[in-house]
Amino acid sequence: MKTLALFTLILFGTSIVNAQIQSEEITIQNKEIQLPGTLTYSQENTPLIIWVHGSGPIDRNGNQPAQNVNANYIKQFRDAVNTKNIAFFSYDKRTANKENSAFLKDTKIMDFASDAQAAVNHFKNKKIFSEIILIGHSQGSLVAMFASKNVTKYISIAGAGETIDKILVQQISKNNPTLGEAAKQQFDTLRMKGKIEVVHPFLISLFAKPMQSFWSAWMSLNPLEEIKKLTVPVLIIHGNKDLQVNIENAKALHTANLKSKLVIIKNMNHVLKDIQKEEDNLSSYYSNAFPISEKLIETIVSFVKK
Repeated sequence: MKTLALFTLILFGTSIVNAQIQSEEITIQNKEIQLPGTLTYSQENTPLIIWVHGSGPIDRNGNQPAQNVNANYIKQFRDAVNTKNIAFFSYDKRTANKENSAFLKDTKIMDFASDAQAAVNHFKNKKIFSEIILIGHSQGSLVAMFASKNVTKYISIAGAGETIDKILVQQISKNNPTLGEAAKQQFDTLRMKGKIEVVHPFLISLFAKPMQSFWSAWMSLNPLEEIKKLTVPVLIIHGNKDLQVNIENAKALHTANLKSKLVIIKNMNHVLKDIQKEEDNLSSYYSNAFPISEKLIETIVSFVKK
């Protein structure tokens, strides 16, 4: 009977906690672009985190179903910060919503920044929460720098500290140095001429004509120059198990803005998972079974509530 009573008490207590989290489906409208998202919070007049996505057609939970990427890391992050009385909003990236298909031609990085700014402005105008914190993850680190108007704090997670051409060359060279050198030459051509007439046969998917203007616009943006311009408190986070962006990028961002705080998290990978075995690193991109880094949550909660 005592065991039953204890189980009932625990179950009832858990239900109360869950019942306290309110969830609202909100669509941010940025001209023709629709950004459906989810807002979760325990009460009003608390800090609100808005998430800015990394590369690819990522949904509000951190998944890319077409690519079988089901890490669910944004959903895990949401659930974790909600328990700390922090509100959270994330939306389906414009490229993840089929309703936007007709409006995606010639999309550039600054269009993603415009989407993020629209989300910030929405909640700023509502005046529901005490402050707005912008988190930019991976590609979103740079995007969020441009969308930081009207926010109180900025957080970069796994952000690049170099222009995108240098990052991609590094990533390609890691597996194939010869192909990495070819990619560098193609980027140099794109920078000087604005287009690539003859694309390397092994780099066609990267430098297809529809992509060239996208890369050209992105590589002209230097995150080190942009982070210098931020006047709000800045937190830079990087995991030492990140396979896509190395720690030197976080250090470079920190050096560019010495007022920032830099935190390197042990065993955290690019999709924010706690990785104890090297063989699990890539696997964690395709499964929600791996836990999100607890140190990441602790670090962000401390920064938000400071």
